[in-house]
Amino acid sequence: MDLLKIENVTKRYSAHTALSDVSMSVPRGSIYGLLGPNGAGKTTLIRVINRITLPDAGRVIFDGREITDQDIYHIGYLPEERGLYKKMKVGEQAIFFARLKGLSRREAIVRLKEWFVRFGIESWWNRKVEDLSKGMAQKVQFITTVLHEPKLLIFDEPFSGFDPINANLLKQEILRLRDKGATVIFSTHNMSSVEEICDHITLVNKSRNILSGSVDELRHRFGENVFEVTYSGEQATFEQSLEPMADILGTSSVADTPYLCSRIRIKDAASVRDSIATANNAVELRSFREVIPSMNDIFIRAVEGTL
Repeated sequence: MDLLKIENVTKRYSAHTALSDVSMSVPRGSIYGLLGPNGAGKTTLIRVINRITLPDAGRVIFDGREITDQDIYHIGYLPEERGLYKKMKVGEQAIFFARLKGLSRREAIVRLKEWFVRFGIESWWNRKVEDLSKGMAQKVQFITTVLHEPKLLIFDEPFSGFDPINANLLKQEILRLRDKGATVIFSTHNMSSVEEICDHITLVNKSRNILSGSVDELRHRFGENVFEVTYSGEQATFEQSLEPMADILGTSSVADTPYLCSRIRIKDAASVRDSIATANNAVELRSFREVIPSMNDIFIRAVEGTL
């Protein structure tokens, strides 16, 4: 069952259409990537989900019914524009945000202490926010976003400003929250993160949803029948044997081995099985694998309209 459904949402600002008939479904317990170039409409969609702004048309369905203001207490939102009160102490500010989400002071302190230890910032509890580095401030904001254990978590560019070690820590925490039952949406330009942790994506461009689906299904759907073949034997013999069945895209030597590696595109009318058998009769095959496009490749091709 889907936790969140966006149904034909349109949002206009004067002469500018930020969202045009956008629909998407976010499965419960999934990590969902919201992708798109700058100005595509991602932030507007996030604001509509959070009821910061209301759509001009369409509906947002949350947990089986049309979303209301009360449902916002079941959503945690970390915007790209970070903001903390610089003169407050770190611990007191975290407690303040936790109280806004409905936690008692006692429960907030218990949960915050646990999270501060997990993120290695427990010694900063009584320091002022203005003393925090950018990365440490982002850790505090992440903690206050997830502390009340909402059903839906929305992160806008959550890895921005983190070094690789802390970015990996954040990824592991997002996966852990998903495994505990949270549904996660995150907006990002980081395609490697999408491939590592996203189950599904929606790609928004020029205010429209132009692509949705599971990451694995999309990568296989937009493959171009390209394969890498490693073999020993004569390159000319290999290429001549496959000439009716495949285009040779390039060949290189495999470092520190006597083997060659050719990238081929099997023609639509030819079968993969027949191509393997033909090549194996011409040379000695060592490996044969499909080249699956990356999400970055799919993103670029979709935005450029070449899919």
